[in-house]
Parts: sequence; structure tokens; C-alpha cells
Amino acid sequence: MAAAPVPPISRSPERRGRVVAALMLCMALAALDSTIIATAVPQIVGDLGGFAVFSWLFSGYLLAVTVTLPVYGKLSDTFGRKPVLITGVIVFLAGSLLCAAAWNMASLIAFRVLQGLGGGALQGTVQTVAADLYPMKERPKIQARLSTVWATSSIAGPALGGLLAAYADWRWIFLVNLPVGAFALWLVVRHFRESLPARDRTGRPRVDWPGALAIFACGGLLLTALVQGGVAWPWLSAPSLLFFASSALCGAATVLIERRAAEPIIPGWVWRRRTISAVNLALGAVGLLMVAPTVFLPTYAQAVLGLGPIAAGFVLSTMTLSWPVSAALSSHVYNRVGIRACAMTGIGAATLVLLVFPLLPYPGAAWQPALLMFALGATLGIFQLPLIIGVQSSVGFEERGTATASILFCRQVGQCVGAALFGAVANATLNGRLAAAPTGIRPGLPDDLDSVSHALADAGALTDRAADYLRRAVDATVEHVYLGAAAAAALAFLILLFLAPRRFPVHGETGGGAGGTCGDGAGEGAGNSVGGGASSEGTGSTAGTAGTAVEQPAVKQPAAESANG
Repeated sequence: MAAAPVPPISRSPERRGRVVAALMLCMALAALDSTIIATAVPQIVGDLGGFAVFSWLFSGYLLAVTVTLPVYGKLSDTFGRKPVLITGVIVFLAGSLLCAAAWNMASLIAFRVLQGLGGGALQGTVQTVAADLYPMKERPKIQARLSTVWATSSIAGPALGGLLAAYADWRWIFLVNLPVGAFALWLVVRHFRESLPARDRTGRPRVDWPGALAIFACGGLLLTALVQGGVAWPWLSAPSLLFFASSALCGAATVLIERRAAEPIIPGWVWRRRTISAVNLALGAVGLLMVAPTVFLPTYAQAVLGLGPIAAGFVLSTMTLSWPVSAALSSHVYNRVGIRACAMTGIGAATLVLLVFPLLPYPGAAWQPALLMFALGATLGIFQLPLIIGVQSSVGFEERGTATASILFCRQVGQCVGAALFGAVANATLNGRLAAAPTGIRPGLPDDLDSVSHALADAGALTDRAADYLRRAVDATVEHVYLGAAAAAALAFLILLFLAPRRFPVHGETGGGAGGTCGDGAGEGAGNSVGGGASSEGTGSTAGTAGTAVEQPAVKQPAAESANG
């Protein structure tokens, strides 16, 4: 039985604006620290040593963020968004302070993991709170703003990190988080007010801590195997097989624990409901394809086009220019054709864009891949945001944190799988091309993709003929990766076509989002029946129901969906 709808505590636009400012600052912190360290690695290694394990500065943060997303989602549904967000900011800032005080590489890696434990709360809870604060018709605007903040911060991260490392000290990369995070924390504590739905008061809320530990273990082992496989050890080596086998055993244990738990961290309805399960799988596929532009395009721009690091970054950044704009405009599309059709249009167009990349001439000009990335960002903007909004609007306040965390978790896992899969494809292609090189140019050619840029940057290392052969080999390698990314986009299209419901259900709520704060009072639907229809549980008006029908072309709840509530 669903909880009674809860009106927002405050409908003041001024208060809500301050909460949104806090959310943007939190999102900026989480995005910056995923990339800001990249350009400071030489200074960090020179100061602390530990070159052999420096990759864990990235992997440790990524692992911690990913495995904690489902846990924070459930905790935010159980105890409310505010305490989880406050805890996340405090843990993140503590990790940042300790990172700045690190005395060797091992301590810095450990504190980066601690930072990631806080970053998981920031990344998941921010998007959930944004959905709580705004009714469905206004969610594209706030989510587009958050997307803009994330994209801008991610792109600015390496540049800011390089400046701080060069003109100050690498420790300032982490110290700059403190004033920004402290201000965001003050805004959350001072202005974020939430009203939790009525609960059973006979006992304290129960938390599935065994399930949380099992998820940590399973996710950590699996992601470690994916991130380190083919890098720290061969894929079929004993360490790799041990990690995969251990993650499988932990996965089986997680399923058993979650089935028996009264309040599971990952409840069964996440996968039983067609809407959520289809979006989880589709965004997992998109996480996989995103590896192609974010990881391999900079190498292509530098090795094949001969661009410098800054110009190569600009080629990629064009995607972040179009993505927020198309995301903000996506509501005009899905309000007319529906969420599934809008998302399928976006991912279908993305498939075509990715297929064009192998057709680019060699060596080509920088504007060509830049234009393709601009088009790719536009297509993914009208794909991803409607799906996130659709999932958030299909559940009530008490389930929104878990649902949001599940789709973010699947997207993160998809990126890890994509990095491993496309890394194997790239290395296999490049090694094949290098092995087939003519005898006269084979000496001096690099052995792996990571060494290509260094070899081409050293003017005297290769002859003109060898350098041209190497550039063509890299071009063929990245083409194969983009073909794989196109296949991932096509997979996402098929998932939506065959698994997603034609019409996404809309959960009935009152005000600006049940449990949210500072809402503007626009009704999202009367009653508690999914789809905004009237029900005996509802307290909303018929005007709210009509408003929901306008926002979503059809909101009738499918039988299979309602049976799994």
C-alpha cells in the first residue's frame, strides 16, 4: 500500500533556487574530481612516487562511486534525501582534505576511495532531489542545468588541474573543494527542508546492511576485474579469473540476501517493472558506447590529426555543447510523441552518427570529428534525459531514490564494461596492424595504444613512412571502436523497442514532488494510481490529473507494471 502523498514544506521560489544552487555545486564537485587529477599525475608521481599504481587514483574513485550508488539510493528513500546528501558532502570534503595531506601514493589512493564514497552520494542524490523539487513538466529544465554543470566541470577539470599543479601545487586540486563544498553544505542545511511520507512508527527503519556489504563486494570485485583486466594482468590470467569468479559468487550471495531482506537495497521491482528495467539496460548500453568518444577520440585527434592536447580536448568538448541544449528541448518532443519514441529517435540517430565516423577521410580535418561529436551530443541529449525523467516520474517519493540510483549504477557499469571491451578491441586491432607492418618500418614502432602518442610526439623516433603507417593503424583502431559503439547504440534501440512500454506510466503526486521542498504547487496527478488517475489513496484534484495527461501523451498504467508495484 503506497504512502499518502506529502505536500512540500515550502513553495518559495527563492528557497528552491538556493537548494538548486547547492545541487549544482555538489554536481560540479563530483564531476570535477572525476577528471581534475588527470593532468596533475606527473607532478603527483614526481612528489609521491608510485608510478606503477597511479591508475588507481582514477579506478579507486570510480569503483567507490559506482558501488555506493544503489546503497545511497535506498538510504535516501528510507531516511530522506537531506541526511544522505549532507553525509555525502561531509565524507567527500573529508576525503578531499585527507588527499591534500597524503604522504605517499598508497595513502592518496585510499583517500581517493574515501572521496568516492562521498561522491556516490552526491551523484545519485542530487538528481533525485532535483526530481523531487519540480513537477514533471519542469524537470527537463533542471536536469538540463545539471547536465550543463556536469559537462562543463568535466571538461574544465583537466585544465584546472593542470593550472593548479603547474602554478601552485597539486594538493590544491583537492583543497579547492573545501570552500565550494562548505558553501554547498551550508545551503543544504539552511534551505533544504523535506517532509518524509508517513511510515510505520512501530519500529525504526530497517537497513539491509548485509545486502549493502554484498553489493560492495560484488561490485568492487567485478569492476576491479574489468578495470584492471588487460592492463595489470592478462584477461585469462589467474588474477583475472579469480576476480571474475569471486564476483560471480558474491553476486549469487547478493541475490539470496536481497530476496530474504525485508527492505532490500536493490528491491526486485527495479527489474520486474518494464519501465525501469528497460531504461537500466538501455543506459547500460549507452554507458558502453560513451567510452568511444571519451577515451579514444582524444588519442585519435592527437595521433591521427596531429592536434595538441588542448585542441584535442576541444574536438571532444563540442559534444558537451549540444547535449544540454537538446536535453532541455527534449520535453517538446516527448510531450508530443511520448518518452519511448523520443528516446528511440535519439539513439537511432546516434547510431547513424557513430557509423559515419569510419567513413571520415584519412587524415581528415579537425572540424569533421568535432561536427560528429556535436551531432552525437544532440542525439544523446534527447535520448538520455527523457528516460531518466520517465523513470523518476513513474515512481513515488519513497522509491525515487532507488530508481534513480539504479539507472545511474547501470550506466556506470556499462562504462566499465565498455572500457574493458573496447580496450581489448583496440589493442587487438593495433597489435594486428603492427604485426603486419613491413619489415623495414617495424623496428621502433610502439607495442601498445598508450605509447602511440609519445612515439608520434617524438619527432626523431620514427621515419616519415613509419609515422604514417602508425597513424593509419590508429585510424583503423578507432574506426573499429566506433563500430562497436554503433552496435551498442543499436542494442539500446532494440532494448527500447522490445522491452520498454509504449507509454511510460506517471505516478500520481501532489505539489512540486512528494517529499520535496520548495515546490511550486503544480500538480502532477491526482491519486496514487500510477498514471495519475484518480484513486481512493489520492488527495489531489482533477486538475492535477489533467495536467499529467498533457505532460505525457498517454498515462494509462500497463497491467504488468501495476502488478509489480
